[in-house]
Parts: sequence; C-alpha cells; structure tokens
Amino acid sequence: MSNNADAMNELHWLIDMVQTIEVGLVVLDDKFNIQLWNGFMENHSGVSPNSIKGKNLFDEFPDLPATWLKQKMESVFALKNRAFISWEQRPYIFKFKNYRPITGRADHMYQNVTLLPLASLTGQVTHISLIIYDVTDTVVNNLQIEAANQQLEKLSQTDGLTQLNNRRHWQSCMNREFERFHRYNNPCSLIMFDIDNFKKINDNYGHMAGDKVIQHVAHLLGKSLRETDCAGRYGGEEFAVILSDTQAQEALNFTERLRKRIANSSVIYEGKSINCTISLGIAGLEKHIDNSSVWLSQADKALYKAKAQGRNASVIYEPSLDDDEVSE
Repeated sequence: MSNNADAMNELHWLIDMVQTIEVGLVVLDDKFNIQLWNGFMENHSGVSPNSIKGKNLFDEFPDLPATWLKQKMESVFALKNRAFISWEQRPYIFKFKNYRPITGRADHMYQNVTLLPLASLTGQVTHISLIIYDVTDTVVNNLQIEAANQQLEKLSQTDGLTQLNNRRHWQSCMNREFERFHRYNNPCSLIMFDIDNFKKINDNYGHMAGDKVIQHVAHLLGKSLRETDCAGRYGGEEFAVILSDTQAQEALNFTERLRKRIANSSVIYEGKSINCTISLGIAGLEKHIDNSSVWLSQADKALYKAKAQGRNASVIYEPSLDDDEVSE
C-alpha cells in the first residue's frame, strides 16, 4: 500500500510540475496530433489542454511555419536525435504576445525550442516533445546592447558638427576604395573642396556663424550623395568625397552641380544673410598611382589650382599640376 501511495504521489508531483513549469511542453504523435499541452502553453495561447488534446497541431495553429517545422520534426522521428531551433533562426515558433513589463518593447515572445524524440518501451520513437523556452528578456537585452554598440560605433565615425564621416573614418573609406580599384579596376574619383574665404566669414560674422555655414554646406553635400558615395569633413572648412564607379569627367558634373547649388543658397544667422562659395579639386584613380596618399595629394593640388584661378570653380587634376607652384 505504501508503494502505491508513493507512486501516486510521484505521479501527482510530476503532473503538477509539468503543468506549472515556466517552459512550454507539447507532446505530439507521429501524425502531429497533440497529446500533452501544459499550463505554460495554455496561459500564452488561451487554449486549454482538454480542448486541444488529440487535435492536429497545424490545423489548430495555421500560422506555424508548417513545411519547415514538419521537416524538423520528421528528422527527429527518423534519426531518433534531438533538434534545436534558436530564436536567431526564427524569432518564434508559436506567435505568443509578450506581456512581460521588463521586455515590453518586444511585441512577441522570443523562443528557443528543443525537439526531443520520445521512445516507447519497445524503443520505437512514437512521439516527440517540443520544449519552448521564453528567451525574450535575454534577446531584448542583447538587442539593446547591440543597438548601443552600433550607435557608439556610428558616433566614433561621425563628425559632430556636420554629421558627415569624420576624417579617420573617411580615410578608411578612401583606402578601401583604393584597394578595390586595384583589385577590380572599377573607376573611382576623389574630390577635395573647401569654403572660399572662410576666415572672412568668421571675422565678419563670428565663429558661430562660421559653424552654421559649415553645417549648411555639409547639408547640401549630403543631399547630393548617392548611397555608394562616401563624404567626410576633412578638417576645418575642408571636405572630401569619394565617388565610386565614377570617372573624373563624371565627377566634374557632380562638383559643378554642388558648386552652383551652394553659390545660389544662403545661410540666415541672427537676421543676416551669409553667402559662400566653394572650390573643388578632382582626381580620378589611375593604375600608376602607388598609394592612396598620392591620390589624395593629386586632388589637393587640383583644389589649390581652382583657388588660384579665382575660386568658386572645379578643376580636374592633370600631371602638369605637379610642376605648378600654386598658392591660395
């Protein structure tokens, strides 16, 4: 009698544990009919164990990824090995809403799932068990950390005044484009430009006004770029742009549009209208250029040629500029 009582107590404890444990437990037969549906599943689905027992899982939950999930389950039956489904493969299997206040930013419960083969006394796998883990807290924390790291990375690459790439990151882009050119021979052009007579703007209107002019030029530059282009503030009032897949003559079309757009605009600061112009130098990338520093130097020489010619102009680098003594 004592042994029977102990067995009944153990069965009661086991059933109570299955129903109250904080993971989902589902047992399916080889036709995917539900044999066990614990309290976790009832709480999150709103479906009671008694009402769903014996019914087909995929008929009751048409939102499940049926074809993909059945393949997973059939491999468990056939190979008699457990299988795992990570939230990184699929955020969830059962589309349960997330009601946890700590992770309220997630609309649905993120889940990890383990599929276990369940063998009969004869050793034949007749059922499988799905164990569903709620990993929403962990996932949301990881995603928040990842987002914060991405934001920090972006801040480390961004010039605070203009929101363009800072000099360090822009130079990394330039070096990558230089290497890509020598690997694939795709055309690429580099542009250096600065704001003409910027010191006079600072002297006449103050440094705060000068910062507004820099921001204004950066804004118009940003609106002129393609997604594949890379622009940055090189220092002070000087900017740099890399136009991928662009010949020098095509880059001239870009610089002329930008130059005219800036010349025809103005900055209003403390009720005063401030106009400015820019001078631009262009250097197309060529096979004989040994390193990116030479490429940069060529664009810089073209820029100073533009300024020597009277400013508010675009100049394409030519080898003859190496012999010119030009000054701002």
